[in-house]
Amino acid sequence: MSESAVTCLAEFNTLSDFSQWGAKLVEGGDARRLFHGRGQCYAGYEWLTVDYFSPLLWLVLYREPPAQFWGDFCAALRRQYGGAVAGAAVQHRYRRDAELQWLWGEPQTVLQAREDGLKFGLQLGGRQNIGYFMDMQPARQWLRTVAPGRRVLNLFSYSCAFSVAASAAGAEAVVNIDMSKAALRSGRVNHAMNPGAETELHFLGHDIFRSWGKLKKLGPYEVVICDPPSRQAGSFDAAKDYGKLLRRMDSFCAPGAEVLLCLNSPWLGEAFLRDCAAEHWPAGQFCERLAGREDFPERDADAALKVLRYRAPS
Repeated sequence: MSESAVTCLAEFNTLSDFSQWGAKLVEGGDARRLFHGRGQCYAGYEWLTVDYFSPLLWLVLYREPPAQFWGDFCAALRRQYGGAVAGAAVQHRYRRDAELQWLWGEPQTVLQAREDGLKFGLQLGGRQNIGYFMDMQPARQWLRTVAPGRRVLNLFSYSCAFSVAASAAGAEAVVNIDMSKAALRSGRVNHAMNPGAETELHFLGHDIFRSWGKLKKLGPYEVVICDPPSRQAGSFDAAKDYGKLLRRMDSFCAPGAEVLLCLNSPWLGEAFLRDCAAEHWPAGQFCERLAGREDFPERDADAALKVLRYRAPS
C-alpha cells in the first residue's frame, strides 16, 4: 500500500469513523446509513454512500472512484468487517446498467430492509433504485402517528412503503397511485411481508394527471402524501408540474387533512416548494419541515430532501 493511500485511508477513517461501524452492524437490526458522502459534508468523498441492510453492506458509487484509494479501501473493508457481515455489494450507479459487483459473500438479488418493525423488499441489480428510500423513514414514522382510523392518499406511491406504514398503524384505507405497475407489484409484495392490518387497500397503475376523477371518488382523504420524482421523463417534472398537483389539493382533502409535500431535488430548495404551495394552494397552512435522519448529514439543507407538513383548511 502506497504512502498516499495510507494517508487517504487515515483521512477517511477520521471523517467517517470507519473503525467504529461495527457497533452499528446489528444482525437483524434496522437499516442504517454508515457513510453519507452525498450530503457534501465529507470533502472528496461525495461519490460514496455505504448502507447496512442486515446481513449485507451496500455501497453505491456515483462516479468512478480513485483507483488506488478504492482498491485499498475495499481491502480494508473486508479485513475489518468481512467476519461481521455476510457480504458486501457495490452498485456502480454512474454506469448505464448500474452494474452490481460483489466484494465478498454469496451474490443475492433479493433482500429485505428492516425499519421500525416493518420489512421492505430490496431488488439489488439491474436498476438504479432498489425499491426502498431509507431517508424517508422519519416521514413514515410521522405518518404512523396520524394514520390510525384515517383514509390516506399516497401519490407517486412507488413500492408503497408509506402505505405499509399507514396500514401497520391502523389506517382505515390507503389509495396508492403510480404509473409504474411494476412498482405497485412490489408494493403488494411489501404489504404481504407485513400482514395483520385490515386496511382497505387500492393500487392504481395510472397517470395521476389523468385520474383526478377516480382519486376524488375514493376520497376525501384525511392524510395525503405527495412524494413525486424530482424529474422523470414522461411522468413528472417538479419545476413544471408541482403547481398542477397543488391546484387539485382541495378536491382531495377532507377538512383539516394532514398533507406531506416532499421534494428530493438538489437544485430546487425549500423556498421553491413553499412558494409553489402559496401560489397554487393558498388555503394550505404550512406547519413544519420534518427533520431528516441523523445518519444522513447534509451540508446544505436546501439541497437535501425536503418534507414539508401542511394542513388543509377546516
